[in-house]
This record gives sequence, structure tokens and C-alpha cells, in this order.
Amino acid sequence: MSDKDLSEALKNIIEKELKAFGKLLPADIISNFGSKISPQIEKIINQSGYIKKSNYKNLEKLINDLEKRINDLENS
Repeated sequence: MSDKDLSEALKNIIEKELKAFGKLLPADIISNFGSKISPQIEKIINQSGYIKKSNYKNLEKLINDLEKRINDLENS
């Protein structure tokens, strides 16, 4: 699941739960929900040991590059 999909899914779940309170909340709270809450949700997810797919791909590329350099040095 991509980072955007995960954030959107969490946003939809929370919005669904808050829908009952929608009449009591100002309209701008829900419309600005993603931009205000999303960074905090990402921080909680990261603290749980999960990382963004883009970060994973970057780390994977670094690991592969380092393994290649080590193999090249061993074979020299």
C-alpha cells in the first residue's frame, strides 16, 4: 500500500467515525483534516516500526549499492 493510500485510508476511517459529530464541527475542520493530522499519523506509524515505501526503496538501493561495492573490493 502506498503512503498516499495509507494516509487516505486512515483519513476515511476517522472521517467515517466522526461523521456523527459532523453537524457539531465546523466544516473547515474536516476539510483540513488531512493536512493537520496526516503528519502526526505518519509519525505514529513510523514509531511503530513501519516506514514509507519511498524510504524503503531508498534504503534498499543503498544496501544494494553497498553490497556491490563490497563485492568489487573483495574481488580486486
